[in-house]
Amino acid sequence: MSPRTNDGEPERELPASGRQSEDADTLTGRDTGGAGDAGTTEISEVTETVRAAGVAEAAEVAEVARSAEATKVADATETVRATEAAEAAKVTEVTEVTETIRDARVARVVGAVEDAAGGEVVGMPAEAPVGPSAADGAVPDERVVAVRRVAAAGRRRRVVELGACAAMLAVALTAGAIAVGAAHETRNTPVVTAAAVTPGLLASADLGEGITALQAHLRAQPRDFGGWATLGLAYVEQARTNGDPSRYPQAEQALKRSLALRPDNDQALAGRAALAAARHDFPNALKYADQALKQNPYSERALCSRIDALVELGRYDDAARAADLADERRPGVPVFTRYAYVRELRGDVTTARRVLDQALNSSTTPGDIAYVATQIGQLAWNQGDYEDALIHYARALAADENYLPALEGRARAQAASGRRAEALTGLENVVARFPLPGPLVELGELYEARGAEGDRAKADDQYTLVDAWTALARANGVNADLDTALAAADHGDRTAALRAARAEWDRRQTVHTADALAWALHVNGKDAEALPYARRATATGYRNASFLYHRGVIEQATGNAKDARTHLTAALKLNPGFSPPGARAARTALKALEAAK
Repeated sequence: MSPRTNDGEPERELPASGRQSEDADTLTGRDTGGAGDAGTTEISEVTETVRAAGVAEAAEVAEVARSAEATKVADATETVRATEAAEAAKVTEVTEVTETIRDARVARVVGAVEDAAGGEVVGMPAEAPVGPSAADGAVPDERVVAVRRVAAAGRRRRVVELGACAAMLAVALTAGAIAVGAAHETRNTPVVTAAAVTPGLLASADLGEGITALQAHLRAQPRDFGGWATLGLAYVEQARTNGDPSRYPQAEQALKRSLALRPDNDQALAGRAALAAARHDFPNALKYADQALKQNPYSERALCSRIDALVELGRYDDAARAADLADERRPGVPVFTRYAYVRELRGDVTTARRVLDQALNSSTTPGDIAYVATQIGQLAWNQGDYEDALIHYARALAADENYLPALEGRARAQAASGRRAEALTGLENVVARFPLPGPLVELGELYEARGAEGDRAKADDQYTLVDAWTALARANGVNADLDTALAAADHGDRTAALRAARAEWDRRQTVHTADALAWALHVNGKDAEALPYARRATATGYRNASFLYHRGVIEQATGNAKDARTHLTAALKLNPGFSPPGARAARTALKALEAAK
């Protein structure tokens, strides 16, 4: 990886000198060493005249200041009212969605969906810990305890870091990083560029504090275009990590406000790229990222959003080149993790792991450590190395015990390792606060696999809540067709799954959309049409057991027994616990194929 070479300092306004200092001395009546008594009298008269003029001028300036302040207050008040109106609207919106699923079996968990938009769970304060408590008789994961013990000295500093986080967001991010060679609109006005905001920081528990600090700052300084851009980006990250898509319209308003104050500022354009990507509008994500990079070629957020957009549009060669460029311009945690993912999609797991290890070694903040360790855990889980996955999830949770992706990943690895009870408890706590489609489906499948009394109904509750989340996401501008296709194909309306998968394929042709369309075609009995898409999903070398399983089942259905055995065997060898129902079905299919020899 290349070293960072683009750090720069903002231009600073130079102090007035020369004649201005002399004038100041004269106006205050200071002896300059060359004036006599006559000069003193004259100076007194001049001073008196200036005082009189100054009083009148001060009164006029004060009136102007009052008027300007009144305008600022009005602007801030209008923004606050708009935010409050948005909050009220989102509550109403969630209520309308959940009324369609008012079933006695889902009454308990519907509350979680309603409160996802409000930021808290009923009866649970925002700071309440996720996961079983000692009072519940649960024993903490021994890996978490071990890592915490080793990192005890570092965690004592975390209190200071957490207290500084709000200031970092409100001040450091607002000030931004000044890119080398950035143009200046006026001689003494620095251009504010996208700050080096890492996903780990924005996805951490401190994000809410940072947003609160930014809101307070913008009430006092409503014309801070950098502050509005940072607030918009923070809303995007909060929506993505907390499963609260109602934040996206608020993010859009904040970013528009930033651009109204300073058109074409790269920080807001990069924010719009991130917002478009979060809404799965990847063509616009690419467009805004390119616009931001024209203003500031070193914008870390724009460089990362550009990689994301190219990956999600299926333009993997372009994404690889974009990752190389980003690594050259802004090497760091956000770029390293994307660089690794591009390599993983091409089947180069060794390089992906090496880059992620480098990113983890360079991480210093709890948020970055949690983020990167979770990425390594996910990569290890994909390869079936559950022990290594659990070690890295433990490291992530030692840095941030509430980090949602690590909590979800740990539960998935526990389930694959046969620790089903722990996995169920973990996922139940995750979806109680963040009812996102992935954890909801995983929890439903674990209930089905356990098969105790009432588990079938509990599983159905989770799948129903996926539909509720999808409706809420669409109401807030999110294209949720891929989520719909994946969940509905196995646990919902198969016709709707196929319709959504076809629509998503028309928008972007990636390995994930190819797999989703292949599987949706299969469950609708269209295996001959499904086979080319299943092959395309595995064509890049991406090592994903679910993709291999889907391809093997479709090959079995189309009479390609040899290929079916190859890919079903490969799926179970790669990751034997990739999915409770999927792994079970793969073993059943293999037995049938062997019996038919």
